[in-house]
Amino acid sequence: MHYVGIDLAWGEKRPTGIAVLDADARLLHVDAVQDDDEIVAGLAAYVEGECVVGIDAPLVVTNPTGSRPAEQQLSADFRRHDAGTHPSNTGKREFEGGRTRGARVAKRMKLDLDPRSGRRRRAIEVYPHAATIVLFGLDKVLKYKQKTGRDLELLRSELLALMTHVETIVTVSEQWVVLRTAVEDAVRKAQLRRVEDQVDAVVCAYVALFADRHPERTTIYGDAATGAIVTPTKQGTPSARSHADVVRDAVRAYGAAHADLVRAGDDAVRLVQGFLDEAGINYLSVTGRTKSVASFAEKAARTAGGRPLYDEPLRMITDQVGVRVITYVAHDVAAVADVLAEQVTITDDRDLGRETASEGRFGYASRHLMLDLDGQVVQVQVRTVLQHAWAEFEHDIRYKGSVPDEHASEFDRRFTLAAGLLELADREFGEIRDRLRGIAPMTITGTVTDTVGGDDPRLDTRELAAFLAGQFSDAEWSRTDHYGWIGGLLLELGITSLDELGDVLREADEPAIAERMGYRHPPGAVRRLDDALLWVFGARYVALHGNAHRRPLLEQRRERMQAQAGSAGSLDPTGGAA
Repeated sequence: MHYVGIDLAWGEKRPTGIAVLDADARLLHVDAVQDDDEIVAGLAAYVEGECVVGIDAPLVVTNPTGSRPAEQQLSADFRRHDAGTHPSNTGKREFEGGRTRGARVAKRMKLDLDPRSGRRRRAIEVYPHAATIVLFGLDKVLKYKQKTGRDLELLRSELLALMTHVETIVTVSEQWVVLRTAVEDAVRKAQLRRVEDQVDAVVCAYVALFADRHPERTTIYGDAATGAIVTPTKQGTPSARSHADVVRDAVRAYGAAHADLVRAGDDAVRLVQGFLDEAGINYLSVTGRTKSVASFAEKAARTAGGRPLYDEPLRMITDQVGVRVITYVAHDVAAVADVLAEQVTITDDRDLGRETASEGRFGYASRHLMLDLDGQVVQVQVRTVLQHAWAEFEHDIRYKGSVPDEHASEFDRRFTLAAGLLELADREFGEIRDRLRGIAPMTITGTVTDTVGGDDPRLDTRELAAFLAGQFSDAEWSRTDHYGWIGGLLLELGITSLDELGDVLREADEPAIAERMGYRHPPGAVRRLDDALLWVFGARYVALHGNAHRRPLLEQRRERMQAQAGSAGSLDPTGGAA
């Protein structure tokens, strides 16, 4: 019997870790591979006979939006340990049409996908983060995954801690020793990432072994039809108390923590705004709020059919800290969600507009994301200006106003009509912006209005915007204030004319920059210029006074440029184009 682990990348541009244990938990094989063919070939010798294959990736996805039931159930048990799952739905590109890479790989190896089938050749979906909490008695997940603010030394120490834990349950091999040495000697985060995938694969393989040997100590969240996640059972349940006691204690604890939550809300707004600015997303506003103690108490006490809605209010009321992002057009909503997914852990993702449309109705439309920011749950609502206007007016009338019963049906019809018209307007605004992409903002009344006058040596913002629209014809518009900001950086570099700027940009290899930065959506023109200046000036650009607040982010970007650079036209590590 072989127990196989696959830490499956959701695309074939990133490595996948594979590992194999025997019946005595001895590590037989561990490696990193790329595409499906390499996965199947690398495991062929171990999956011909009886085997259980633990795959860290969704195998079955049928829900059009939000999270699968299995993800919701597992996150409810493990979110407090920072081990909530990412949401999977067919609205995401990688699961479109219900097709998953995990199921494709399992099918090629002729494995059964029902975790309850008991067949001796089967694949199960596993989740290493939750498993490590139970297997190693952790309070929080180890922070060995690359995220903003985590430096090389933190990632190294956390990954070594995980490897030490694994060595208590698995008999390791020479391959493992090589991996540990690679972690100890790593000088770049990318070197840790390749090892991390393989370590996760070993954990996946052990979960497969554990589930086969100890079914009584294993929990299967969800089901075969909607997707199931298998993990060692988390011990302990809340003590039985009256709901009034639960509410009273929760409100007392919430009140004591409220000042900290307000600060967390302010931090969340700055963090989200920073991510969007860094990505070059053009948005109208980013605001936030922390639920008041009175509002929390009212929600915690709610019941339905005589049963409490929130058995554990502090954990289950997830909108304690909220951030709202208002965009101009609908496709920017998806861009905002993509940017946040790249930077932080998203434990739930619901497109309420799509859910409404799937029911054949018009109405409330907003994207709701649940973010895990180092243990603090933050709800982020993302919607367009028009969606926001409808939601605010509808809420004000329905919930704060008084609608006579005799007018209720008429108001329903009128709100539905307004929602349909605004959805059409959103589509038209998106079409207008798509067609105007590449046209100089100075030719569009009111788009860029700030000018530099007098003896100010900075480039005129309208002229700069027009120049960049021509230089980066496929770029999105940038926020108006960002043109003036980048003008200040150009002045620090001694660039005071468009001719000088044009000479500088000719040194930037735009195709190479786009490939190495991996833009998932068209960034704004200012972000494109920002990357070009980083490419040309390197360390000198990072050190500018105007970049003092974001040097770590620029260093990460520069590291990505350098890590993938070839010998020709590459970035000079000392700070200039080679």
